[in-house]
Amino acid sequence: MQTDRVLTIPNILSALRLVGVPVFFWLVMRPVFGGPQADGWALLILALSGVSDYLDGKLARRWNQISRLGQLLDPAADRLYVLSTLLGLGFREVIPWWLVVVLLARDVMVGVTLPILRHHRYGPLQVNFLGKAATFSLMYAFPLLLLGDLGGHVATLATIFGWAFAWWGTGLYWWAGILYVVQVARLVRPARR
Repeated sequence: MQTDRVLTIPNILSALRLVGVPVFFWLVMRPVFGGPQADGWALLILALSGVSDYLDGKLARRWNQISRLGQLLDPAADRLYVLSTLLGLGFREVIPWWLVVVLLARDVMVGVTLPILRHHRYGPLQVNFLGKAATFSLMYAFPLLLLGDLGGHVATLATIFGWAFAWWGTGLYWWAGILYVVQVARLVRPARR
């Protein structure tokens, strides 16, 4: 059941997650500008964003507080965390720039569909389970790769698991993106006839 209410606990959690994006990015980028490393705080913010991402959807369904605003805020927060993490880890040279380009290219591909949907008077499609699994994998990969940048035995293990999640997440991210484009094509094709 969808609600028109704006001020709901799930929407507040999504908004707080959005507020955390610039703080997280600043913490990750500090060493690039000669500041001290604050990776522990960045990891904490990323972990809290993951918890709030899980909770906002769970609570919205349980309390019948699914709202159009929440359906927009949730994926926007996910995309912004992925973007800020990609850029931060790219500048820090934790991940190669080709991976940044591959993941951003997928977002561009999906982004091209939004004006098409709007033109046919549709809003953005709901996030599917595959897209959630892809984001989940990437949101595990990035903190592990950041942790792997610290050095030591735990860092070695974190790097191994981080790259495993990164490869799975990248594959799922593209697969979900292709399915999204196919859904858009099927949706607007009858309208063109």
